[in-house]
Amino acid sequence: MAAVMEMNPTAGKSNCSQEMQVDKKLIPRKVPSLGSTRYVIAFITHLCNFTLKAQGVIMNITMVAMVNSTDHWFQFNGSTEMLPVDSFDSQNNVSKSRPAEVPLYDWSPQIQGIIFSSLNYGVILTLAPSGYIAGRIGTKRVVAIALFGSSLFTLLTPLTAGLGLFCLIVTRILQGLAQGSGLGGQCALWEKWGPPQERSRLCTIALSGLMLGVFIAILLGGVISQAFGWPFVFYIFGGIGCICCLLWCFLVYDDPTSHPWINITEKEYIISSLAQQVGSSKPSFPIKAMVRSLPVWSIFLCCFSNNWLINTLVAYMPTYISSVFNINIRDNGFLSALPFIVSWGIGLLGGQLADFLLTKNVRLVTVRKIATVLGNLPSAVLLVVLPYLNSTYITTMTFLTLSCGLIPLCQSGIYINALDIAPRHSSFLMGASRGFAQTAAILAPTVCGFLLSQDAEFGWRNVFLLLFAINLSGLTFYLIFGEADIQDWAKERKLTRL
Repeated sequence: MAAVMEMNPTAGKSNCSQEMQVDKKLIPRKVPSLGSTRYVIAFITHLCNFTLKAQGVIMNITMVAMVNSTDHWFQFNGSTEMLPVDSFDSQNNVSKSRPAEVPLYDWSPQIQGIIFSSLNYGVILTLAPSGYIAGRIGTKRVVAIALFGSSLFTLLTPLTAGLGLFCLIVTRILQGLAQGSGLGGQCALWEKWGPPQERSRLCTIALSGLMLGVFIAILLGGVISQAFGWPFVFYIFGGIGCICCLLWCFLVYDDPTSHPWINITEKEYIISSLAQQVGSSKPSFPIKAMVRSLPVWSIFLCCFSNNWLINTLVAYMPTYISSVFNINIRDNGFLSALPFIVSWGIGLLGGQLADFLLTKNVRLVTVRKIATVLGNLPSAVLLVVLPYLNSTYITTMTFLTLSCGLIPLCQSGIYINALDIAPRHSSFLMGASRGFAQTAAILAPTVCGFLLSQDAEFGWRNVFLLLFAINLSGLTFYLIFGEADIQDWAKERKLTRL
């Protein structure tokens, strides 16, 4: 009975493999239901991720309305490009449509880049520690504090921008610390709520909120800025975050045993399905073994290469579209948002596909590697061939949409692989891998901007070739060294006493 009630998902039988071929007799048969408590928690986490990502992205959109338009620079996530001549009128129309009382700032492109990157510095610092802390004190507290903090600093952004550049940058760093805590802290949730055969589905539902946040922020940020003024973008998304925080506090609990409204049958199903992973409440922390583990490094490096791909698209898709078609900012924003709604939908379907393969007795390591390949290789290939084509409008948008759309398939691969190889330490490893990968958010725009500035004729070819090389390297390392069995250093050590 004690083994059943123990909610640390880390113990189990010494010969247990994360192939998840669990004895059917030990687990009550239960058809997954979208109305069940675990799926409600997955959708609340989806909303949480949507909110955090949107709050982080809106600065990239509102910057166009925050700065004086006299220098005619288009700025998106740290990338800077001179607007085409035919889009100057659109930019001037935007400035004319802004409310007269909205403040404007004389920030150079370099200053704007510092403002953008300051958020990522905060995120990197807290992703790994928040995962570790959530594994110790509970996900509910960590994410609730993080979500409230991010929403508060979002609401304060217009005020701190008026107080001066230093105050704004400090606010962005603090917001990044909160966002990193929210993204890293939630990693511990599925240790205790995710039945092995449903983890891919539950995790992809939760993580798909990130892509939806990018889509909504890009699509509505400019519209709200023109209609009400750029401060209202921060007020609206900050308010949404506060509402989301309340929902999180009332509806999310750290484990099934502490949830007051969960169905008894579902509680027993989750506990029984995790019984083979249950362990001691205070496991050791083998940091040296983690550092020496090739499967761990394969996850880290592949996450980094995948984030390089993601951040190149997020940072430079509007710039590439503008350079190819010379369209105005409003149309550019719509076209740049379109691939992310496709990405959101495919992300939700990816988890269904991964769990379906598991029900067909496909090995877990095979499922993880298939998902990772499909989320990396086709996207990189589509981008690397794009500059060599005599691209039409339809061809370019099709390639960009497919490339961006396929990326979330990795959510059923590398991004939850830590749950397979080290369930006892998965919250820390998932946070650490995301923190390591987040360095691509700083490096990718910087390196790509340098390549574009050095070679006007072949700049895009060089950007996409570098992306392909980094992506292929990380993927190859993962395919060689990636595993899905619980590692020896992650198993519980039992002492025999005489």
